[in-house]
Amino acid sequence: MKFFQRWNTLRNQILAVYLIVLLIVLATVSYFIFNQVAQMLRENAEAHVQQTAKEAIGRYDSLYEQLNLITKQIATNDQLQSILLNERNGIPATFQERQDLVTLTSRLQANADGIYITEIFDSDYDKLTPLDGPGLVEQIGTEYIKKAEQARGKMIWIGDDRLNPDYFLVVRRISLMSDNFENGGYLLARINKSYFQTHTGVGAEDQLMIVLDHQNQVVSTNYSEFAKFEGLIDDNQMLKINEDNYIRNSETSRETGWTVIMLTPISRLTEGLPVLRTIIAIAGLIGFIIFLIFSLFLSTYITKPINRLTDTMRQAGKGTLTLSPASIAPNEINELNNTYNQLAEQTNYLIQMVYEKELIKSRTELKALQAQINPHFLFNTLDLLYWSLDEKGEDDLAEMVISMSNLFRYTITPPKEDEWVTLREELEHIKQYMMIMKMRFDERLTYCIKIDPELLDNLLPKLIIQPLIENAVLHGLSDQIKNGLITLSVEATDDNQAMIITVADNGKGMSKEKIERIYQKINRKSGVQISGDGMALANVERRLQLYYNPEQVEGISISSEESKGTLVQFKIPIIK
Repeated sequence: MKFFQRWNTLRNQILAVYLIVLLIVLATVSYFIFNQVAQMLRENAEAHVQQTAKEAIGRYDSLYEQLNLITKQIATNDQLQSILLNERNGIPATFQERQDLVTLTSRLQANADGIYITEIFDSDYDKLTPLDGPGLVEQIGTEYIKKAEQARGKMIWIGDDRLNPDYFLVVRRISLMSDNFENGGYLLARINKSYFQTHTGVGAEDQLMIVLDHQNQVVSTNYSEFAKFEGLIDDNQMLKINEDNYIRNSETSRETGWTVIMLTPISRLTEGLPVLRTIIAIAGLIGFIIFLIFSLFLSTYITKPINRLTDTMRQAGKGTLTLSPASIAPNEINELNNTYNQLAEQTNYLIQMVYEKELIKSRTELKALQAQINPHFLFNTLDLLYWSLDEKGEDDLAEMVISMSNLFRYTITPPKEDEWVTLREELEHIKQYMMIMKMRFDERLTYCIKIDPELLDNLLPKLIIQPLIENAVLHGLSDQIKNGLITLSVEATDDNQAMIITVADNGKGMSKEKIERIYQKINRKSGVQISGDGMALANVERRLQLYYNPEQVEGISISSEESKGTLVQFKIPIIK
């Protein structure tokens, strides 16, 4: 009783109340902080795993697209196209041609590490290369042959090779480009399974990855017991494998339909929680000590006589200035920052890996564009000829040579330059051409250009007008004895959204039958024309359809009367 009375003082009562309140506050705050941070860590880890799955499916899309490009290169090769066209026309391939095909496919597939062998079959499923081995139906069956036929040239993924489980198979129909894309045969490629093994094996306690194609066949996995656990392909978020709980994340490619399934141990997602729990416990203990000291000072301050109030406040002030929880907060923030920094470093590393893969892919594609003509020798020769004529006083011929040089410089565009030019540049090219034509026809040919100056900086495809001018000169005025006139006009529509380009001549004109034949050739749309009546008009129309949205273009229209002349006109949108 005396002991209780001894400790039953106001100072101790205040201290006990403060400590009880402190314990309740610390317990509540610690509980909420722990749950919130734990939830945030788990969500961040799951988001990182999901991002990893997206980047993984991106890598597989890149590998798949590389196979698609290589097989497309083989299928569109001129030599292969020629042999299959002969086969279709009843001319069988010779032994030497088959040997050449073996060399061709071996050279082209060298750009893709994954292709083991490429087999070529004609449209009757007869093998052309290699010279031995099973037939097409025996290897893939009629079902995939029908799918390849329906795809009309697109690559079809078959999956596991039923004759050899170490390989995957892809097939594509070879369309004959010179025969209206008719079926010329089939290309069957056998892919090494190691081509898709872009990761190393890990233990059961680490992250598992399974890649499935659109038929749920395994493309790649680091989980050897996948076949014993079919539940992995279900949509369950939580799985249990070998007494361990896993979180399932998946990502499906829109391009290939393949799915990457990532299985992450829950222990890996929560591996930072023990550290967090320790930090919170230490912080709580430090806070409890600080509050205990503060409570002692406060209770002493309350219970001391009024005459010592000032000294007590000074001591309390000095104590609180030296005890601040600010030194603890940076530890927690630094811990979170370190976690985020680790996640960011891993993400940046994966992004860099994807970038390097895309860079390798781009370099592979650029190899097909390296065979370009260097026109410098032509320009140097013309320049030399110009100076030679200029020294001899042949001014007219010298001007003609320099016009030809400018004409060639404009026509032969380096691969790095764009196919779009301004109307001003196109007009300069036309003037150079007309200068050469006037030297040929002398006074029999004149030309007139009517263009709104505000339209000169608009963009249009290169050489879209000059073929019409050339057509008018060669076909409209070539037989004209005198007074040949070509008029080029470019004017904007009323709404200033498009411009109308017109080329007119006063030449011999055309009959209605000939105009009808030209319209038929224009409307045929069977690729670039290289000969025949209306070749230039058909090619210009084809380029208009390729460069512009058909809804924004009014194609070539022809107005002509015999012995009176011809007018050719088309409309294109204004592009600043």
